Amino acid sequence: MTSPDMSQKRVRSEKIRCDACPVMCYIAEGKIGACDRYANQSGRIVRCDPLTIFDRRLEKGDEIKPFLAAEWDGETVNDRDMVVSAIGAGTTYPDYKPAPFIVSRDIDGVDFVSVVTEAIFSYCGVKVKIDTDRHLGPETAAVRSEGECIGHVMTSEYGSQMLSLGGVDHLTGGSKAEGRKTCDALLRLCNKEAVELTIDGGSTVIVQAGQAPVVDGEKQERMRVGCGSAAIGMFASQWKGLVDEVVVVDDHITGVVSEHQAGKIIDWPDTGIRILGHRSTPGRYFRVANPGLGWGGTDIEDPLSILGTWRPEKGATPGLRLLMVSTTGEHSAYFELNDNLEPIARAMPDALQPSVDLIAENCEPALCTVLFMGGAGGSLRSGVTRNPIHLTRSVHADRTRVTVGGAPVYIWPGGGITVMVDVLDLPDGAFGSVPTPALVAPLEFTISTAEYMQLGGHLASVRDLSDVLETGGEYGDAVRTVGGDP
Repeated sequence: MTSPDMSQKRVRSEKIRCDACPVMCYIAEGKIGACDRYANQSGRIVRCDPLTIFDRRLEKGDEIKPFLAAEWDGETVNDRDMVVSAIGAGTTYPDYKPAPFIVSRDIDGVDFVSVVTEAIFSYCGVKVKIDTDRHLGPETAAVRSEGECIGHVMTSEYGSQMLSLGGVDHLTGGSKAEGRKTCDALLRLCNKEAVELTIDGGSTVIVQAGQAPVVDGEKQERMRVGCGSAAIGMFASQWKGLVDEVVVVDDHITGVVSEHQAGKIIDWPDTGIRILGHRSTPGRYFRVANPGLGWGGTDIEDPLSILGTWRPEKGATPGLRLLMVSTTGEHSAYFELNDNLEPIARAMPDALQPSVDLIAENCEPALCTVLFMGGAGGSLRSGVTRNPIHLTRSVHADRTRVTVGGAPVYIWPGGGITVMVDVLDLPDGAFGSVPTPALVAPLEFTISTAEYMQLGGHLASVRDLSDVLETGGEYGDAVRTVGGDP
């Protein structure tokens, strides 16, 4: 058997190992790594997406001519107007490298340094606030994406259901499928895409930042004006004289105007009504029904099911007028007691309808809010300074400003640098991921030059903005500018 002609063998292009994340892909010429963020271009690892610079002079979201190193005409750049973000900047991984861009700036005679890097977050997740009167699922119930558990239901807030998704245990502590599905859902949520979630023992909900939630196929319209007790307090005076009794049905606190303190103050007479629930304080009832998609976030379709026998000795009389309404005004009904003190449904009086409409008017639109939350670890802080604890202390002392993709963040008290940011404040597509799995988020530290020197910053890597525009960075030199005030 003769050996094959070596000249006929296919010549394979040399692969280069990328060190931008722990996966450390070998990437062939002209190919992209597993993260879709880095590529082998002419034997050099480059960042595929361009560095983003914000122009404060433009309206948010507007695009202007990209600054490309080959096209930049060298015009003077105003540091006040142009701000370098970390979107497209590249990463410091594996930790020892200075941040890809450390940019010096002069604003009103004060020297600042902006340190920007795309941070790899294994310790991250999202908090989802869903403004709706609908019950989504029991507290602590598992939340799933494509069958995999990616988080849980948190405690409800006033008019909102809360979800906690992601975190290192779901990303790396479970099966590979769980980690991949968690990372995929987090990435899409952070990039303002719609994600369908299912809740164990509850509903299916489609969540998208800035959009109304869709619960079990039904788009939600509004969140509650308040609990039933709050609604009584707000509108009792407007009901007096129009109706003899008002019950505001609510999953948490159902209100009864004749018994409520608000009713007592305006001399509302007793009616002899009886509510089938747990009386907390006068006019406030807990657990009148189970949570659900019916009246006031309960499982009831017939509001009369929460009423007991009316008591004539307490004021119940034939002809007594009763309004029952939900906390959003989506459900309402009017009744009058017959001779047997039984509530009979009647048409809503014209004079009473405006008060129901007022409840609806005071409800805010149903909305999904997605907050990215992550802890800045070693790779982030060492890219700023050789002694990372100094940066942490500077951040908590408000001497270093932290932003994510140019957006302001909330810094959690206590140890470390734990940030939280509304994803709607970031440009589209600001987040990425790596297959470890983990999210990649843009992170910027802005600090006075004097403070940066005291922190032990990477002074040899500091560049001015004109140099960034002219020569680009280690991971590519394409730069685009988007409008908006970061």
